[in-house]
Amino acid sequence: MYLTIIVPAYREGDRLWSTLECLQRYLAAQHYASEVLVVENGEAGESDSRLRRGGGSLVRWIREPRRGKGAAVRRGMLEADGRFRFLCDADLAMPVGQIARFLPPLVSGRDVAIGSREIPGARRHHQPMLRRLMGRTFNQFVRWSVLPDFADTQCGFKCFAAAAAEDLFRAQSIDAMSFDVEVLYIARQRNNRIQEVPIDGYHRDGTSVRIVRDSLQMVSDVMRIRHNARAGRYASSGSTGLISEAALRAGRLAPLGGSAHSRRER
Repeated sequence: MYLTIIVPAYREGDRLWSTLECLQRYLAAQHYASEVLVVENGEAGESDSRLRRGGGSLVRWIREPRRGKGAAVRRGMLEADGRFRFLCDADLAMPVGQIARFLPPLVSGRDVAIGSREIPGARRHHQPMLRRLMGRTFNQFVRWSVLPDFADTQCGFKCFAAAAAEDLFRAQSIDAMSFDVEVLYIARQRNNRIQEVPIDGYHRDGTSVRIVRDSLQMVSDVMRIRHNARAGRYASSGSTGLISEAALRAGRLAPLGGSAHSRRER
């Protein structure tokens, strides 16, 4: 299996149907073996039965009863069979053909490729100003607190090489929406090679995000990441050392073992 596309689903309804159709048409035209892994998040019976009946031969369904997008994505990443494991939001707010931007040969020699709507070459379409302002505010907080390297940690499209996915998602502890900040933090801590990929981002209606409540939870999660880092919970046997307390206070990553890997690689 070359590529697994992981779609976390929580009360997605019709837009999941449309996304699965688009993904299957795209994958059927590719030369590699692939699958779509839908991770239903929450109570049984929330997904329309027609989605399962019409999902097609490329679609595999699993259920993660533990609530939270992070829990669903972790389950999918650890059950996937693909050499590359691509996280795809259920609204598919990116042209499906841009999946190729995350894979060889366009991305080569990297452990993680993350979509960005903020770097040169990226474009946003029809996003409400309030949503964009909130996203940029949160990202600035993330950059100040734990990850100064990345312009857009919350984009819903990310690709992991299988070995990196197995390592990073086993270490992930946050089940809520800030799971990807934690995963990227662990990846940087463990010297994974990360590349940002510019995409075209489109606003889709129907999100289940609760602006005030979820924003407060995300801020709390970032502070939890800082606490976990100070406690050494993200170190692995191959890690070159913990990020220093002084660096955390300054909002900057300390060099890992004095190597150049603490800087963003492109």
